[in-house]
Amino acid sequence: MGTPSMHVSESPEDPFALGRGVSAVLDDQGVVVGWSARAQELLGYPAGEVIGRAWQDLLVDPRDLPVVRSVVVDAMKAGGWFGVLPVRHRDGHRVEMGLRARAVTREAGGQEWLLVGAPAAEVIAWQRDRALLDGLYRRSPVGLVTYDPNRRVIRVNRAVEKASGVPAEVLAGRRPREFMVDEDAGTQDERVRHVLETGEPLIFTEQSARARHDPGRERIVSVSAFRMEDPSGRVLGVAETIEDVTDRHRARRRLALLNEASARIGTSLDVAQTARELAEVVVDGLADYCSVDLLKPVTLGDEPVAGTAVQLLRAAFSPAEHRLPFREGDVVPLLPESPQARCLAERRPILEGLLSLRPEWYAMDRRRIEIALGLGVHSLIAVPLLARGLVLGVVSLWRSRSSEPFEDDDATVAQELSSRAAVCIDNARRFTQQQSAALTLQRSLLPSAASDLPAVEVACRYLPASGEPGIGGDWFDVIPLSGARVALVVGDMVGHGIHAAASMGRLRAAARTLASLDLEPDEVVARLDDLVSLLAAEREAIADGNPSAIDQVLGATCLYATYDPVSQRCSLARAGHPAPVVATPDGEVTVLDLPAGPPLGLGGLPFETYDLHLPEGSLLALYTNGLLEARDGDVDAALENLRACLTHATEPLDHTCRTVVEALLPKDHLPIDDIALLIARTRVLPPEDVASWQLPLEATAAARARELATAKLTEWGLTELAFTTELVASELVTNAYRYAAGPVTLRLIRTHCLICEVSDTSHTSPHLRRALSTDEGGRGLFLVAQLTERWGTRYTHDGKTVWTEQPLPREVR
Repeated sequence: MGTPSMHVSESPEDPFALGRGVSAVLDDQGVVVGWSARAQELLGYPAGEVIGRAWQDLLVDPRDLPVVRSVVVDAMKAGGWFGVLPVRHRDGHRVEMGLRARAVTREAGGQEWLLVGAPAAEVIAWQRDRALLDGLYRRSPVGLVTYDPNRRVIRVNRAVEKASGVPAEVLAGRRPREFMVDEDAGTQDERVRHVLETGEPLIFTEQSARARHDPGRERIVSVSAFRMEDPSGRVLGVAETIEDVTDRHRARRRLALLNEASARIGTSLDVAQTARELAEVVVDGLADYCSVDLLKPVTLGDEPVAGTAVQLLRAAFSPAEHRLPFREGDVVPLLPESPQARCLAERRPILEGLLSLRPEWYAMDRRRIEIALGLGVHSLIAVPLLARGLVLGVVSLWRSRSSEPFEDDDATVAQELSSRAAVCIDNARRFTQQQSAALTLQRSLLPSAASDLPAVEVACRYLPASGEPGIGGDWFDVIPLSGARVALVVGDMVGHGIHAAASMGRLRAAARTLASLDLEPDEVVARLDDLVSLLAAEREAIADGNPSAIDQVLGATCLYATYDPVSQRCSLARAGHPAPVVATPDGEVTVLDLPAGPPLGLGGLPFETYDLHLPEGSLLALYTNGLLEARDGDVDAALENLRACLTHATEPLDHTCRTVVEALLPKDHLPIDDIALLIARTRVLPPEDVASWQLPLEATAAARARELATAKLTEWGLTELAFTTELVASELVTNAYRYAAGPVTLRLIRTHCLICEVSDTSHTSPHLRRALSTDEGGRGLFLVAQLTERWGTRYTHDGKTVWTEQPLPREVR
């Protein structure tokens, strides 16, 4: 017979089972008295050759005899033995056999030995499997649970017993719902049922497994399961291996939280919004409640100063809780005994794992203690918000009721979240500071309010941008001109921030200066174009090759219009700016098709003046492109909305401005670009308030001017101004007689002041000069300047006009 096979099946049966193992019976002298067929099969000896012979003479090689005798002695002393011995096969080769010997006492007296054996390889494999099974139930760190076909627990190993805190004998015979919380037990039971019914294994599936007796303790397990069947295919139940992966799950969750925080915190450059984002992220993955309290200067955009008194403002709290004593914006008392105060003083996180053991954990009034107890808070982490070495505030994380207390790892994550948020809050603070400075600068440069002018009634709106680019360079102005006329200006400086606001101020000042020269609109725009080109060149010179510095300036658009309430003539010129809209009293609304002109700063390109006649009560709407692009960027639709809002030209202008903004700006949204809106309603001076005469250019013209002026002032009831006006008119007409050619026109206008104008065909500029005591002349304009409030010269295509203004007596204003 050949050597027995050493193959071991995946699930070997008991090699000593009846019919599988070798069996023999020895008397008390070691003589074989019984021999099985299986023994003959494995060892080659038929029963006839063995029975009646001493087993050691037949079955033991002489070389192995000392070892065998030693085993026999030990077995006799112990009454039994189990182990591996070499046995001689009938053909002479050795066979390693696993043997089990047991002493048996017969009823008739005497003792026999029962030997049961099997090939050593099978015995060793069987022992290994038994050791593995024993290890799984007694020593394995991985949990093992077996279920019967009714999904009841058959047996659990010690790892499950230890993790659950429930004795194994108590778990036997129960369903998951009897020792797990309902939500987790439902998931577990459903998965066991699926494996039972389908036979599909479950592989490393993570699930929550909170115990019913300790529902607040988080426990995440990785479960693998398979269906148990007997050789005939009958379902015996389900076996599950369970590994506690709570720590790994928490670590993965913390990493995911940090990754999520990068996307969710700092989406805007708004301090309060960033604080709310931090609170919401913390509550979603780390705490039950979170409050963010910032130092008051931080909420205002200022940099906190070390050593000053600390005043905290509640910036955010999540989730919303009506029982809290503090709302967003409220001052939060900070006492030295509180963890928050310690956190700020020591500039490190403070972890209070069990607040119930520390009644002094939060030094507060009785009401706040009651609220905290009502919320069930029991654990706290206070983390400072630090950025660039500055303390910006403190974040408080709370856990309540059934949640587990905070651990050191939670404090580490909270500190990382707070560090990232602090940088975002500091960026938002600095942006707010710059935004506030730019807005303050811009508003200081814009007209505070439109004065009451004889030419127009005006209303305006300025809405600063709320987006991240910051305040832009939009501007408007209403400039009184000579002859009761007015100039209306709207412009938009390219760029955002302080540079744009400062450049806007320079451009507005230049526009006012040019307007005072009474230039035509195209000439004003052309000179503004020169100024912007000059500013751009200066900026490029100091930029030192930094493209971003160059881009901060410069380019602008502008619309400049003048209106004369006497002639009702409106003249406009624009440089790349949106066209104005005119609404006449009869309800007709028109977008003026005036020449667009290039934007300011391109240089060398011409501009054109567009003239039109405006009936009394017409509306002239000037605006920047932010108004048209505020809602979805659809300029055509915005223009239609603007036209519709201007249809009712007789409504109060403030109401019209409000209607335009509400119609074109999305509801409850601040504009992403600056918006400047200026609406003017034209007025016409009554004919009785204007008097004009053409005088011949002769020596008697000055006397005639005095007569006409005195008569008209007497008619108007302004006799107090007659002497001064006679002198002014006489001096101006005399100058025209001496230095000009052609006819001279004298005009008096009564508005909020008395205007006296003398026009001639000369373009010679009059100017003041200091006359010597021996000079016979040269004092005329000096006298005019001394006797009037303002005077000046404006030029037209036909010549020039010298004008003066005198305030009306108080009783007739």
